Amino acid sequence: MASGKKSREARRAAASKPPPVQSKGGTRSRQASPKVLGAAAGLVILIVIGVVLGVVLTGNNKSSTPTDVPSVGSIANGLPGSADVAAMFKGIPQKNLVLGSAFAPVTMTEFIDLQCPICQEFETTVMPDIIPKYVRTGKVKVYVRPWAFIGPDSFRGQSAMLAAGLQNKAFNYAQILYDNQGTENTGWLDSNMVVQAAASIPGLKVPQLVTDMKSSTVKNEAKAVAAEASARQVAGTPTIFVGKTGTKGTQVNLQSGGDEQSLVAALDAALG
Repeated sequence: MASGKKSREARRAAASKPPPVQSKGGTRSRQASPKVLGAAAGLVILIVIGVVLGVVLTGNNKSSTPTDVPSVGSIANGLPGSADVAAMFKGIPQKNLVLGSAFAPVTMTEFIDLQCPICQEFETTVMPDIIPKYVRTGKVKVYVRPWAFIGPDSFRGQSAMLAAGLQNKAFNYAQILYDNQGTENTGWLDSNMVVQAAASIPGLKVPQLVTDMKSSTVKNEAKAVAAEASARQVAGTPTIFVGKTGTKGTQVNLQSGGDEQSLVAALDAALG
């Protein structure tokens, strides 16, 4: 797979002139617009997800699981950017799908798709500023909801991230994939990539992640994410909600994947 980590400077340059919020592979919007998601659409999504999960998570796909799976991940043989990712999250509490202090007064909930290019822009240009300023300081905790709706790679990435969450490494896993993201719906996020990303995270038990991807725990969590996305009328990714901890929060109207200003304003207002 031809993919690699972009420099921080390159990301900033790209973010300064944000592209139209649309998919690389078509004209579908990746920027959420809750008004377009009705109850019928939500039902369709749940049905489609149930069918695809039955294929992807049971291993009935063209990508076979590699046999040379390392027992534990490490930076030494990691994908590009693995050292930066380890430093980014080092010392910050992670518990399943939550990043940050359990006592943080504000919660940011994010719906993402691991092969969404607008999510990639958001996670690699905005979050590297948000995490040290708001999360590491204990002001905000991030609750991630990996949602799969673009294609098969999305479901495979979702199950892998949920499995990484069982080892409290979900955020590391997502960031590694965003730093090495390929073009959506090209098969880039195959079983080999799943293992390579896992092997890039220090301390992560790679064979356990591969096993957990097919577990009932991961399948049930994927269904829960789909149900929550429908209930919140999430129509695309990234979709961000910010509010006092214990509330559902209010959706942030992001203008692009690099719209840090709108997110900061919402966080500051919630911290009030």
